[in-house]
Amino acid sequence: MSEVGVAEIPVVQGGPPPLPRIDASVKNPLLDGRILPTLLKLSAPNVVALSAGTCVAIAETSYIGRLGTEPLAAMALVFPLVILTMTMSGGAMGGGVASAIARSLGAGDVQRASTLAIHALMIGFCFGLFFTAGILIFGPYLLALLGGRGRVLTEAVGYSEIFFGGATIPWLMNTMAAVLRGTGNMKLPSAIVLWAAFCQIVLGGILGLGLGPIPQFGMRGVAAGTLVAFASGLLIMSWYVLSGRSRLTLELKGFRFRGAMFSDILKVGAVSCFSPLQVVLTVTIFTHMLAQFGNEVLAGYGIGARLEFMLTSLAFAVGIASVPMIGMAIGAGRIARARRINWIASGVSFGAVGLVGGFIAIFPDLWVNLFTDDPGVRDASRRYLSTAAPMFAFIGVSISLYFSSQGAAKVLGPVLAQSARLVFVIAGGWVLTKQGASSQSFFWLAAISMIVLGVLAAAAVKLTRWAPKAAVLTVPAA
Repeated sequence: MSEVGVAEIPVVQGGPPPLPRIDASVKNPLLDGRILPTLLKLSAPNVVALSAGTCVAIAETSYIGRLGTEPLAAMALVFPLVILTMTMSGGAMGGGVASAIARSLGAGDVQRASTLAIHALMIGFCFGLFFTAGILIFGPYLLALLGGRGRVLTEAVGYSEIFFGGATIPWLMNTMAAVLRGTGNMKLPSAIVLWAAFCQIVLGGILGLGLGPIPQFGMRGVAAGTLVAFASGLLIMSWYVLSGRSRLTLELKGFRFRGAMFSDILKVGAVSCFSPLQVVLTVTIFTHMLAQFGNEVLAGYGIGARLEFMLTSLAFAVGIASVPMIGMAIGAGRIARARRINWIASGVSFGAVGLVGGFIAIFPDLWVNLFTDDPGVRDASRRYLSTAAPMFAFIGVSISLYFSSQGAAKVLGPVLAQSARLVFVIAGGWVLTKQGASSQSFFWLAAISMIVLGVLAAAAVKLTRWAPKAAVLTVPAA
């Protein structure tokens, strides 16, 4: 992808240091290219990388299934916490990072974008430490509260102790990827995801199941393999940026932290964090409701929820690609273009997720049979997918709109749509529990809540006024 043209601005002697500015003679495809082809070009590396994530989910669920039904149920318990870490670091705060950097580049301020990157890494490191402390202290109680008992609880705690003991690693890896995506570089972060996925499959399988002289570490081994894979990705991206190959350089000499930089990231990232938090809270509450039906239903739902995550990652690929496009358009004051990008991205997400979700709803065994031979688990997973999979498209729309709103720094509407879904699930679950409803009724509750989320997110974005930030100081060229 072509670089954003930058030129130095001459200043009068004794004046302020020159700010970089966009050279209008150099076309930026994110600002001037045709929307759909540019969006698809940016999305393609993400789709390829996230397809590797599908392979990870299949492989991981498969070898955890070989450890037994209890470890499979344990993964269903701990999975929402893992997803919270990954979506909050990569999608929520990561989107805030990419948005801030893209808006600075769109306004022509490369120096500010570089300074934002350093602040972003400090934010990621602190959030990682927060997750480590929180899960190590309160994780066992939370997992027990979710319905974990006996060996299921033991396996879930073992996984969480290893994974969250190194929570700074996924946080820093995803933050560094967000920095690169904010510049429009989708290829390297996607290549890193591919590399990490390969390492995760190999190392997780070896450490989880054992191989030759390597003993079987079970769930702890699976978690350790994931951390090692993420650490290798972080090291590669750090080398790339520090070597000067990126559009941004991390200038540490004379660096000092600035409140305005933290604010620019957190005003989007902090609000955005409430979305994955509510998503995980929704899934957690729903998991707790299903725990009353036994390990087979819980494990079956876990298999279906994994597919939900995999398919909606298609919307993630499109949505995250829209962030730098919309951010640069907003920074350049081109609001109408930013709006068009938003609706095109949401339409692509709805179609892609809906097509695959509908197919799996008709043929659920294509997914279910990959993971288990247990009749009860297979039955529960089939019923969930037949009911909910067609509605995954609405989650896809909400995810795309959420990322587009991050690019515009107007993310409150999609976050409130998640709040409405959470309330809907809590209220509906309470009514169904009081009535002694079957697990199938809860599956219908999940499906309807997805429609509520997608419709409200679209309405919120439609009604929200997008406007550029206050004008950035510029000095005319001589």
